[in-house]
Amino acid sequence: MNLYDGIKYNVKGLALALKTPKLLMLGILRFLIVLFFTLILSGLVLYWHDEILLMIWKVPETGWLVFVWKAVSWLLSISLAAIAMVLSYLIAQLFFCVFIMDYMSRITEKIILGKEVSMEQNSWIGFFIYLVKQEIPRAVIPVLISLIIMVIGLLTPISVIIIILSSITAAIFLAWDNTDLVPARRMEPFNIRIKFLRRNLMFHIGFGLLFLIPGLNIVFLSFAPVGATLYYLEKEHLKR
Repeated sequence: MNLYDGIKYNVKGLALALKTPKLLMLGILRFLIVLFFTLILSGLVLYWHDEILLMIWKVPETGWLVFVWKAVSWLLSISLAAIAMVLSYLIAQLFFCVFIMDYMSRITEKIILGKEVSMEQNSWIGFFIYLVKQEIPRAVIPVLISLIIMVIGLLTPISVIIIILSSITAAIFLAWDNTDLVPARRMEPFNIRIKFLRRNLMFHIGFGLLFLIPGLNIVFLSFAPVGATLYYLEKEHLKR
């Protein structure tokens, strides 16, 4: 499947979620949790904005440097807001939304197959720990690395290219974070699951492109497990 299919399945999943009350409520809950953390971290960024800027560059007394300083101030605000949004998503994802994602995937699986193929767990705590352990290499570490590269890239002459590549890389792993829900729940080996990502890289780029649209990205991320589960189940069906 190609780039277009990735975009199509993301939109298709959103459409199914809007027609399914339980999926809709879970997606809205996930959206509100991410929004809550985003507002808190963004508020902290605004509160400490002047102190952070003064650590980088003190306010010039006169001349054209004052206008340059103000421009830098605006760029810093935008950059810090973007970083706050990414960190908010990761915090919400790791401690709250990873469980919601799995539940949305289970519901979608039941809608498509008429049954749910799930893993055995002795306790909810054990299940939660398992989900978090899957989430760290699947999304948290790759997205943090992409964020660090993006920040470093701002200091280089080819910053635009680095930022674009880092954003696409982060989007790929965020897409895989969703398509990996079913095989992870079925306890397939990690090396098999990472091979699945490599074999379907263009699909994951397409699926993740919608995560790069400011504003809409939170909406698509909130309902992404639905489209990703649809894709995995249909692809699995084609193998038979």
